[in-house]
This record gives sequence, structure tokens and C-alpha cells, in this order.
Amino acid sequence: MDSPWEEDPQADYAPKANWEKLSKEFTNSGYREGIIAGKESALQEGFDAGFADVGVPIGRELGSMRGVISAIASFLSSKGQGESTALATAREISFSLAGVRFSDIVPVDHEAEQHAREHLDADDSIGHSEELLQKREMEGLEDMMQRLTASPANRPLQDRPTRGDVVRMKERILALSAQVGLNIAP
Repeated sequence: MDSPWEEDPQADYAPKANWEKLSKEFTNSGYREGIIAGKESALQEGFDAGFADVGVPIGRELGSMRGVISAIASFLSSKGQGESTALATAREISFSLAGVRFSDIVPVDHEAEQHAREHLDADDSIGHSEELLQKREMEGLEDMMQRLTASPANRPLQDRPTRGDVVRMKERILALSAQVGLNIAP
């Protein structure tokens, strides 16, 4: 030992420190990837369940009701019953159905609302405003569709329809179908 600089009392420390650092980084990276994969899996499962159990059945029912009432109105128009009360009823139901939005009749998802509130508190602008913009855009399209529908005296809807209103419209369609001698049901 001629010089104190030649001696390295901890020569094996550097490779060991590098190994520990790499090991820790891979563990953290794997943990993050696991969390992301878990979130994506849960998100997909939630979407699949909501789509199959809520979205499709409600959309199909609403579409079927709109189709049936349009068929009844067309049938009555083709029979030369231009000013009949049955045709007026069919047009009024059609107008009311055109004003129904999916968001009016879908069951409230309390868990999603709570999740949105938590994220809104954490981040007031990102994501949430985009979701609201998409919802408003869809509602604008629904409003445009309603304006294209034959409406009794172009009267605006008083209140947003509820699930109960849709059930009553379905009952009215069934009654009107029976009244005019058609065996079609939404």
C-alpha cells in the first residue's frame, strides 16, 4: 500500500448497489403495470356489464317502440285516416318518444357518480369537461331528431320524460295497436 488512493475497501459495493436499484425499478414498474392492467380489466368488465344489462335493453326497447308507433302512424295514413283521433294519438306518442333521451330513463349509477365526484375534486377540468361535451353533443343530436319528428303544433316538452312516462307510452302503443286492429307490440 504505497498510496491511499490505490486501496478500494468497498470494491464490491457499486455492482451490489446497481443490482438493488435495478431490482427496485423493475419491482415498481411491474407493480405499476399490474395496477394499470387491473384497472383496464375492471373498466372493461364494467363497460361490458353496463352495455349488456342496461344500454342494449333500454336502447332496443326505445327503438322498438319508436318503430312500432311509426308503423301504426304509417298504416293509419295509408288507410286514408288523415285526421282521425287514432292517427293524432300515434303522432303525439311518436313526438313524445322522440323527446326521450337515454339519459332520461337509464337507472342512476351511484358508483360512477361517486367516482366522478372524487376525480372532479382532484382535477376540475381534465376529462370531465370532455365527457360533458360529448354528452351535450349527443343530447343536441337527440334534440335535432326530435325536431325532425312530426310534432303536434311543434310544442316543446314540458319536463324531461321519466322511465314511468316511457312505460305509459308503451301501454298507449299497445292500446292503440289493439284499437286499430293490429297485432304488433314493441
